[in-house]
Amino acid sequence: MIAALLREIEIRKAEIQNEIIETIYFGGGTPSVLSVDEIQLLIDAVYKYHTVADSPEITLEANPDDLSEDKIIELSKSPINRLSIGVQSFFEKDLKLMNRAHNSKEAKESLSLAMQYFDNISVDLIYGVPDCTNQEWRENIQTTLSFGVPHISSYALTVEPETALERFIKKGVIKNVDDEKSEEQFNILIDELTKANFVHYETSNFGKENFFSKNNSSYWLGKSYLGIGPSAHSFDGKQRSWNVQNNSTYIKSIAQNELPIQREMLSVTDRYNEYVMTGLRTIWGVSFNKIDVDFGANYTKYLKMQSKKYIEQELLYIENRVLKTTPKGAFLVDGIASDLFMINLI
Repeated sequence: MIAALLREIEIRKAEIQNEIIETIYFGGGTPSVLSVDEIQLLIDAVYKYHTVADSPEITLEANPDDLSEDKIIELSKSPINRLSIGVQSFFEKDLKLMNRAHNSKEAKESLSLAMQYFDNISVDLIYGVPDCTNQEWRENIQTTLSFGVPHISSYALTVEPETALERFIKKGVIKNVDDEKSEEQFNILIDELTKANFVHYETSNFGKENFFSKNNSSYWLGKSYLGIGPSAHSFDGKQRSWNVQNNSTYIKSIAQNELPIQREMLSVTDRYNEYVMTGLRTIWGVSFNKIDVDFGANYTKYLKMQSKKYIEQELLYIENRVLKTTPKGAFLVDGIASDLFMINLI
């Protein structure tokens, strides 16, 4: 797999040749199982074939059970300068329900150790978990804050099809996800983190000043990115592409110098829809000026017409020709955005 990743970086070097690499992100699956030497090989390949910024953000996603003290010390001596730790919850019952490999003690120990060696750490938390009370959710937030982390990503629990969680819900072993409770806990999250001086800069992301995720912000701001490895997605501003999911198929294809990739050219309407979807999720909102320039006056007219009812319902508002969600609209943003999409080409 490492050899295939290195080869793909080489094969695709021309795809973003004129871009300066601002972030390198090891995510998807469990990249923390890589040794530091393997991580270094991949980073070296990026530097070999691309121009990299002077101080790039280099993130590694990790689960608490992978972060022993030795591993954390090793990582701190590598070019990795940001950790994203998938804690999800500090309650054993929640972790068991989500089928997590770590326990609460491991989560706390890994965070305590990581904060000794890294300044830039993000923690993932899940809200809307069946049988997690609002008080327990507050405890999860406060426990996370007690470690002094500067960034938190938090998502509502979703039930994926054909998973153990879905089967348990169908059998009545576990309660189903309650949307009303999820919204309550989302609002609790905003209140608690606002009090702790975090900026709610994207629907699911909260950061202290100067600690917003540069990697994730690039997606939301429509910048180009190159995804390497099975299932990885890429975007160059006009075209989206994605690699095959199957590991063995991926490795065999790369060994034959073939890219196991599918590509899709985005229409103007596709790009408008994506801009609305990502922009509304952020504090930067959706700029009417940008839509005028990039997509045309008809798209601006359509967006103003479609958004009118949400403005009247106090779910959206306009500030300096920028459309944004109100606090009340933030939880409903994906549904609102989809109603603002242009379905037919103009």
